[in-house]
Amino acid sequence: MTDNTDKTTHFGRETIPEGEKAGRVKGVFNSVASKYDIMNDVMSVGIHRVWKDAMMDWLAPRPGQRLLDVAGGTGDISFRFLKRAGRGHATVLDLTEPMLVEGRKRAEAADLADSLNWVAGDAMSLPFPDNSFDVYTISFGIRNVTVPQQALNEAFRVLRPGGRLMVLEFSQLPNEGLQKLYDLYSFNVIPRMGQMIAGDRDSYQYLVESIRNFPDQDTFLAMVRQAGFENSKYRNLSMGIAALHSGWKI
Repeated sequence: MTDNTDKTTHFGRETIPEGEKAGRVKGVFNSVASKYDIMNDVMSVGIHRVWKDAMMDWLAPRPGQRLLDVAGGTGDISFRFLKRAGRGHATVLDLTEPMLVEGRKRAEAADLADSLNWVAGDAMSLPFPDNSFDVYTISFGIRNVTVPQQALNEAFRVLRPGGRLMVLEFSQLPNEGLQKLYDLYSFNVIPRMGQMIAGDRDSYQYLVESIRNFPDQDTFLAMVRQAGFENSKYRNLSMGIAALHSGWKI
């Protein structure tokens, strides 16, 4: 039997032991936590807000639903979900405590305090019982998980029958020429903007590299199905710069 210490994974362009990734990802998000919302604006040229609204449109939250928002640090998705649902409950889970601290500081967090929990935890080993939530979301977070398939398996476990998975993540453009242009922007502009805005080039360099290492839309769809989700499909956003994957626990 192979020991887990022999397994490797990507950290940007580096290949590292699986056991090191969570700690290094924590380091990145500890570094960028106070600038995280600005970071998303930089990474997506501000379009991430439109993508998150598109996520809510497809999800169509209903009153009384319970959401688990994984890698949800600053609460963007949870706030949107609760406002759309009218009434409900959201649990924000993040690996990085400083991200949760930043989320709690936001004005929406005070307005919705009775409907929110903030939990430090790992997407690959969720601290919740089986069949606990109606909806599971992860937004720009699953590419940072050491073993994304394990996170999807955990999502299936904690969702109730009839529950919905929705993943929003940077993805791949289907047109090779456009992908090359986008890569030029990503690798040359985003790290420099990270240095200017947050004084942190290395974290932004990692985040760009992590996008290129993430599976394309169809490969990730197969992973969603492998976890047990049915009626699974995806929608490209902005020609595939990002993608929404959806699946149901039947």
